[in-house]
Amino acid sequence: MNRRLFPLALTLIAAAVGAQAAPPKDIRIALLAGKTGPLEAYAKQTITGFMMGLDYATGGTMKVAGHKLVVIQKDDQGKPELGKSLLAEAYGDDKVDLAVGTTGSNVALAMLPVAAEYKKILLVEPAVADAITGDKWNKYIFRTARNSSQDAASNAVALDKPGVSIATLAQDYAFGRDFVKAFKESLKHAKIVHEEYLPINTTDFTAGAQRLIDALKDKPGRKVIFINWAGAANPFKIADLDLKRYGIEIATGGNILPAMVAYKQFPGMEGATYYYFGIPKNPVNEWLVATHYKEFKTPPDFFTAGGMSAAIAVVDALQKTQGDTNTDKLISTMEGMSFETPKGKMTFRKEDHQAMQSMYHFRIKVDPAFAWGVPELVHEIKPEEMNIPIRNHR
Repeated sequence: MNRRLFPLALTLIAAAVGAQAAPPKDIRIALLAGKTGPLEAYAKQTITGFMMGLDYATGGTMKVAGHKLVVIQKDDQGKPELGKSLLAEAYGDDKVDLAVGTTGSNVALAMLPVAAEYKKILLVEPAVADAITGDKWNKYIFRTARNSSQDAASNAVALDKPGVSIATLAQDYAFGRDFVKAFKESLKHAKIVHEEYLPINTTDFTAGAQRLIDALKDKPGRKVIFINWAGAANPFKIADLDLKRYGIEIATGGNILPAMVAYKQFPGMEGATYYYFGIPKNPVNEWLVATHYKEFKTPPDFFTAGGMSAAIAVVDALQKTQGDTNTDKLISTMEGMSFETPKGKMTFRKEDHQAMQSMYHFRIKVDPAFAWGVPELVHEIKPEEMNIPIRNHR
């Protein structure tokens, strides 16, 4: 070999060996949740479900295409400005490839522009407000969580009958107001006669309940107070105000198991839920229920399923890109992507990246074996049965 070429050959061989020896780059994921604050129970379930979902989707390896998955958790405390700065820190300082979160709709809405600024994906779970995939949306936002329109359309199935008068009780922020707006749009026969909005941290519901009663008591036909509430407070205390005297019923959607303890007072109550561990029949849910019972001695809850769904979506997308975290490639991969979750199949709608998914029309049954009112399935409401508006004006 020519003496001048010999060092070059050695250099090329060394470079090739070095390239082979270099370990695959870690894939870094930020997981934001309101671990302290009014929605901490939801946040903890999301985190548990997300980590279980990564375990399930990677077959216990916590790797995709040879790349190790590294999860960086951040607590936004339910504060919009903090959530915004933590997401910027995750994209900027922590160099995460994508982010997942968060719990509160008001915090998630504050975070959306940060994803656009850094040109990185934010997969929203479990925040619900329509505006997230609606008028505040940008192309970097995907959502596995249901939105307010899915909540509203599915609950309308249970209540939308002629001659029904409904008064709504909701929290005075995006979660509550977006739900009521979508609920009104979904009702074709029943009439909403009053909307009651109370502060997010309300614990005394007496004054609000009196306004609800006054709005309904003299109406003919079926009279319903529909409660849409998140957090630890118990708005179902309003039942103590002798609603039966006025012929007024209570209705609501699904919730976490501790909140559903209050449902035991209302056997026969109907509504629609995003998830209850005993309803979906599929291999993913069977794994989740069995593994959660084994690890925690309790069934998985509402937001555990959501966290798992988000993790499966992330892993499926990364598997399809062979571990490539290029944002444009991930977006084109995820648009229209279907994936199997504890709820069955979800599909990211191309127009707004909202996950189309089943919801469950239930009727409450009292079973002494459970501390909560058990939602028995009346009907699985498939995605194609719900006309979910595209609200992003894309």
